[in-house]
Amino acid sequence: MVKAVVLGAAGGIGQPLALLLKANPLVTELGLFDIVNTPGVAADLSHISTPAKVEGYLPPDDGLKKALKGADIVVIPAGVPRKPGMTRDDLFKINAGIVKDLATGIATTAPKAFILVISNPVNSTVPIVAEVFKKHGVFDPKRLFGVTTLDVVRASTFVAEIIGDLSLSKDVVVPVVGGHSGVTIVPLLSQSSHPLPSSLSQESHAALVNRIQFGGDEVVKAKNGAGSATLSMAYAGAEFAAKVLRALNGEKGIVAPSYVSVAADASGSAALTKELGQELAFFSSNVELGTEGVAKIIPLGKITEGEQTLIKAALPELAKNIETGVNFVSEAYKTEEPRL
Repeated sequence: MVKAVVLGAAGGIGQPLALLLKANPLVTELGLFDIVNTPGVAADLSHISTPAKVEGYLPPDDGLKKALKGADIVVIPAGVPRKPGMTRDDLFKINAGIVKDLATGIATTAPKAFILVISNPVNSTVPIVAEVFKKHGVFDPKRLFGVTTLDVVRASTFVAEIIGDLSLSKDVVVPVVGGHSGVTIVPLLSQSSHPLPSSLSQESHAALVNRIQFGGDEVVKAKNGAGSATLSMAYAGAEFAAKVLRALNGEKGIVAPSYVSVAADASGSAALTKELGQELAFFSSNVELGTEGVAKIIPLGKITEGEQTLIKAALPELAKNIETGVNFVSEAYKTEEPRL
C-alpha cells in the first residue's frame, strides 16, 4: 500500500503529474492538494480504471494535513511557472514562501515521507525544505530529493536526435550533475551510454551542452508567455517518482541523478567533494536508490577537461543558490517560530 501526494496538483505540472501517478500500478492512494480546483481534478482522475483511490483537498478544514496523512512519497510542483523575462531570483521570491509553508506541513504531518521537490529554483528550494525539517527536528537527508530528471530526459532526447534515431531516446543514458538551472546543469556527455558521432564538431558539441542547460528557456519562449515546461516536467517528475517507488518496493540497483544533501552518504560525498575540490551542502550526482531513500552518492568518475571546466563554472553559482535558500528560512524564523 503506497500513498503518493502531489502538492500543487491543479497546476500546469501538477495535473499531468497526478495523471501519470494515477497510472502507476505501485500507487494505491493518491492525495492531491492545491489552493484551487483539486476536488475537480480528483473527481476527474478517480474515473480512470487503475487501483489508486484519489482524494482532492483545498486549504480550508486542514486540507493540507488531510492530504498528507499517511503519505509515503510527496511530490511538490507547487508555485508559479517561469515567464519570459523572469529571472531565477524573481521566481525564488514568489515560490520560496510557498515551498516553506508546504515543507512545514510535511514536517508536522508526514516527516518520514520521501520528498521530491520540483518547485523552482530547485537549487534553492531543496535547501529550504531541509532547513524547515531541521527546525522541526525531523530532517533525514536520505529522504529529500531535488528532481533534476528533466535535464536527464532532455539530454537523452537531444543526444538521440544528434545520433539520428529518436527511437533510442529511452535507452540513451547521460548523467547530468551539478544543479538544476543554467550553468549549474552539467551533462557528462563523455559518459553517455551511446557515444556522440566522432564527426560532431566542437561548435555542435558546445551547442548541445547549451541546449541541455537552457532547454527551459526554449520552451518558455515557444509558449510565448503561456507557461513553461509543464508537460515534459510532469513526465520527468513521474519517471523519477517511479524509480523511488520501485526502490521503496525493494528493487535493487536503481541509479538516477538527483540533487541531494551530501549528508545522505558520508563516504560517497567525501569522494565527490574531493573530485570537486570544494564542499557543498547539496549537489546533483548519480544516486543509488534504496528502501530508505538515498543508498549511495556516486562520484563523478572520469570526465573530460571540458566537463571539468563546466563544473568549475557551476560551483560558485550553486553555492550562492544554496545560501539563498538557507538564509531565507533563517530570516523567516527570526519573526516566526516553527509550529511544533
